[in-house]
Amino acid sequence: MPVVSSPERRETDETPASGSILDGVEVDRFLRLKEVVAITSVGASTIYRWMKAGRFPKPRQFGLNCVRWRESEIERWMDVLPTTGEETGA
Repeated sequence: MPVVSSPERRETDETPASGSILDGVEVDRFLRLKEVVAITSVGASTIYRWMKAGRFPKPRQFGLNCVRWRESEIERWMDVLPTTGEETGA
């Protein structure tokens, strides 16, 4: 029988934009590629190209053909993306 571990839990003072809260502790979900594509609005091939270039979070290996991304890492990546229309001070 396969061993299944529980998702990582971390203490938090604020309610996250997404994810689950269980007894005041945020549960960091592991996302499938399909979910990452839906959240980021970026295609799968682009995600893999960016990962290879070091521009996108790498997934965790769960099995030979099973990878998952931490929801918190995807959210952090989106939070630090530059916004358009900002003046560069030139």
